[in-house]
Amino acid sequence: MKIFYAIQATGNGHISRAVQLYPYLQKFGEVDFFLSGNNASLDINLPVKFKSEGCSLHYSTCGGLNYWDIAKNIKPKQIYKDANALPLKNYDVVINDFDSITSLACKLQKVHSIQFGHQASFISPKTPRPEKKSIMGEMILKHYAPSPKNIGLHFDKYDDFIYPPIIKDEIIHSEPKNSGHITIYLPSFQQDCLEKAFNKLPNLKFHWFLSGIEAKHTIKNVTYFPVNQQQFNKSLINCEGIITGGGFETPAEALYLGKKILSIPIRKHYEQECNAAALKKLGVPVLYDVEDNFDLIIENWLDSRIKYPTMKANNIKETLEVLFDTYYD
Repeated sequence: MKIFYAIQATGNGHISRAVQLYPYLQKFGEVDFFLSGNNASLDINLPVKFKSEGCSLHYSTCGGLNYWDIAKNIKPKQIYKDANALPLKNYDVVINDFDSITSLACKLQKVHSIQFGHQASFISPKTPRPEKKSIMGEMILKHYAPSPKNIGLHFDKYDDFIYPPIIKDEIIHSEPKNSGHITIYLPSFQQDCLEKAFNKLPNLKFHWFLSGIEAKHTIKNVTYFPVNQQQFNKSLINCEGIITGGGFETPAEALYLGKKILSIPIRKHYEQECNAAALKKLGVPVLYDVEDNFDLIIENWLDSRIKYPTMKANNIKETLEVLFDTYYD
């Protein structure tokens, strides 16, 4: 069997999931990957056969999306060219992790596909949404990368086609400890947005994974790390808690490890607002704006006693069997 797997590279979570899935997919057949977008900062140890600039996210200075920069970098002619160039008819199965170019290519070439991943879960109206729904946000979730079949991943089984998160082997086989530090992963925030708040808490140690950092170094109570999967996993496994965005993979892994979480969803990012709504249902505190009292919020969060529900890991083999059965059904 020849498998085409499209990865949306607007963040690291899609790549991390694909890396974990790859050895399992190889048992079903030969896998070629398509990487669409250029926001990811992880090393990609996958057989990427096709690439496209696609649609990428651009952030404002402190925690929001910059829609103007996103829009002006979209190249419709190139997107159509890239979609036409993908040789999808050479593959037996097309798996799409929320990539619009692959979805368009399937339509143009009349090729079947299945959407697999977190965004697929939002096809269901039962998946948590914020109190104030966004019409545009709903349209993007449902029509950005449509497929005739869907296998979703989420924190809970909100519908019959939704399965638990893909948790990395390194996390599953780890022995979590509390070394007393706080892990920070907030890719939409620049350094000067948060540094003062962390420095106001000299008794706390922070591990901050930040884009643009070339080598690990420590200034005052903050150790700065480049975005590196192994170093991040080690920090997460041994942290007291993590402050992160409203993504899916990182909060899921933190929940699996039983770590304290403070979620700060990216402003104007509807999917993250939906994830924040789901996290709130699980008891995770959510902060929508970072203000001058951020240091006090961190202290109160660490002092709070929160018991989260146990997060299950995905049985990848069984989920992929369901995926292939659904594909040919």
